[in-house]
Amino acid sequence: MFKNYFKTAWRNLRKNKVFSFINILGLTIGITTCMMIFLFIMNEFSFDRFHKDGDRIYRVMRGFSKDGETKSVSYLSGLYAPALQNEYKGLIESVVRVSQNNNLFTNGDRSFNEKKVVNTDANFFTFFSFPLLKGDPKTALQEPHSVVMTETTAKKYFGNAETAMGKTVMLDKETPLTVTGIAKDVPSNSHLEFDIVVPLENYKNAGWMTVWINNGTYTYAKLAPNITEAQVEKQLPAFMEKYLGSEMRKYGFDFSLSLIPLKEAYFSDTTFDATKHGDKTVVYIFLSIAILILLIACINFINLSTIRSAERSKEVGLRKVLGALRNNIIWQFIGESVLLTAISCVLSLLLILLLMPWYNQLLGYSLTISWNSWPIYLFLAGVIVTAGLLAGSYPAFVLSAFSPVEALKGKLRLGKGGASFRQALVVIQFTISVFLIVGTFVINKQMNYVKNKQLGYNKEQTLLIRIDNEDIYRNTVTFKNALQGESKVQSVSLMSGEPGGFFDGHMFNVEGRDGKWNARTEFADFEFAKTLGVKVIAGRDFSAAFPTDSTEALLINKTAATKLGWTPEQAIGKWIENTLRDKSKRRVIGVVEDFNFQSLKNDIEPLVIAPNIDRRVAVVKLKPGNIEAGVAAVEKVYKSIASAYPFEYRFLDQQFDEMYRKDIRQQTVLSVFAVMAIFVACLGLFGLASFTAIKRFKEIGVRKVLGSSVQGIVVLLSKDLLKPVIIATCIALPVGYWAMNKWLQNFAYKTTLNWWVFAFAALLTFGIAFVTICAKAIKAALANPVKSLRSE
Repeated sequence: MFKNYFKTAWRNLRKNKVFSFINILGLTIGITTCMMIFLFIMNEFSFDRFHKDGDRIYRVMRGFSKDGETKSVSYLSGLYAPALQNEYKGLIESVVRVSQNNNLFTNGDRSFNEKKVVNTDANFFTFFSFPLLKGDPKTALQEPHSVVMTETTAKKYFGNAETAMGKTVMLDKETPLTVTGIAKDVPSNSHLEFDIVVPLENYKNAGWMTVWINNGTYTYAKLAPNITEAQVEKQLPAFMEKYLGSEMRKYGFDFSLSLIPLKEAYFSDTTFDATKHGDKTVVYIFLSIAILILLIACINFINLSTIRSAERSKEVGLRKVLGALRNNIIWQFIGESVLLTAISCVLSLLLILLLMPWYNQLLGYSLTISWNSWPIYLFLAGVIVTAGLLAGSYPAFVLSAFSPVEALKGKLRLGKGGASFRQALVVIQFTISVFLIVGTFVINKQMNYVKNKQLGYNKEQTLLIRIDNEDIYRNTVTFKNALQGESKVQSVSLMSGEPGGFFDGHMFNVEGRDGKWNARTEFADFEFAKTLGVKVIAGRDFSAAFPTDSTEALLINKTAATKLGWTPEQAIGKWIENTLRDKSKRRVIGVVEDFNFQSLKNDIEPLVIAPNIDRRVAVVKLKPGNIEAGVAAVEKVYKSIASAYPFEYRFLDQQFDEMYRKDIRQQTVLSVFAVMAIFVACLGLFGLASFTAIKRFKEIGVRKVLGSSVQGIVVLLSKDLLKPVIIATCIALPVGYWAMNKWLQNFAYKTTLNWWVFAFAALLTFGIAFVTICAKAIKAALANPVKSLRSE
């Protein structure tokens, strides 16, 4: 019986090639899109789940209160981990500290400035499940002068990972390290990334390892079996009071500790973290899009199968006369649907294999996919069954309900109910399509707004050079003076954080204000405002003419003055004291105009700019003209001071664009999916237009004989098919407005939702639908009427 079903289904697919092609193409695109998103979602939710005992591993987070809201950061002092393990024996089984860094590594005459260096405790490879291809996980990091490389990194240094064991590399030109382990390359679904692992013991005397309020490491704790997160967390306030109580009161900080499961670290909401992070909202948006596009493809199948019902009515009538039961007919047509879906799934797999390099590039990283993984094939089986049943059930039940007498007479009609149902399905299809198009336009408009908004500072022709090695750090003054002597350089400033980078938050005592006040800080030299082009709106800028500015002066932004209840003019002369950095009060000598030093998703925060010593980046403003010559001049100076290190830089406008990389990717992905959705919907519309043209073939012939023009016939055929498109547009536009208005709330600075965006989306959809219908309608209108009237 099943063999007969399969043969009949295959014959029907071959007999109706156009409809079969449209159905298979629509389903293939829908399933491919669904599969691509499924792989993305599967990868997102697989983060950090490969670790043994992962359910017992937690990341220790430090919370702080700001404007009545508690926020979390992942950085802790190196003192937390041993203290936690000592205090909570029996609750915490083991701890490990991880510090991310970049260092110069040298092998002979080859040097590399490695960006993914992890400094960690000796138990790193026994705590986490990062497998070693060579070496012992228990002892690989036991000695301070040891190093573990990933397989790819070992090949880069030694040509062959097999021979790397026991070889020596130099760390920052002064510390020899012996290769004691080769690790398997870190999978892309790990929030921790590394190419090289160095023992943390080498930095045991660093400030962030010896001072409680200096934070520079991540801390992970493995709880003892049967110990819950809540049992440990309820004791953490007492821990903080014991070790940091007096310091928090002294400096005005209000810190707390909490635990988050390792498997949730990737999706955790932290204010600053250099590890990988994802966004669950984006995952759910992608999932919704996948469902919507698959729904459009299924609607196509339902529509096209239903409109062919009349053509197959005689087949159904004959089957019933020969003794076929209704159940047999239902399963026959559902079987056809499942077969067609299975063909689409096979084609989708082939298409995905071809598209994976492009898809990885679009996402910005390579998905960790095992094609032997059972969830992939369970997903495909689910699609075949679900889509096959969903898409095949309605036509199957409609066809099986035909009266055999009427069917064999060829007088069967689908009726108004069937036509209304088909139109309702088209409305759903194009509602989804218009919604996606609106979303694409609004996101594109917002990202263009972000890119072109005046930020309050000059980011053009400005280089950023990290002060990330000892040669530059020890010679920052020499470096700056040499740069200022170059004819291609306009100005140079050394600072703790550039716009778009990280700005510390510190506590301050303020004149006339009770309690401590929290603000962002920028520790910069006197050329800060000049180099960035920040405008001083009250008072004056730092000046070498006033030697006391180094120790007694600071600038604030307009928002800081407003938050403190001052006008810019009133702020001049007021004293502010950094509870951590200053031993005496500093006076406000100037107020700068607000500038967006953070993402446009955030409101401008209060900013205190002081010339305290903390230099992490050199900002170099080039003179207009030959940019390449300017960069070459900067490189020459850099090489004269740090010849062992590669010259690495980025432009300030690139730094700002990096902040929105994820949003730009979302924009691109949504655009691709919107195109897919409208294409699949138009496939269905083309099928309906084909059916309408066939159904009204003789009517068109009669009308042409009676004098109808081609234009009149095209309008006649088009108006009924365009009605559901117009209805869908009317539904989608207000829904799209509501959804995109909600999305824009993520930005403190946002574009306006102009009426023309929605009008353009509506016109574009209507235009595409009209062209699709006209392609078939014109062909039908131009057909020779003799052919249609030959049998009359």
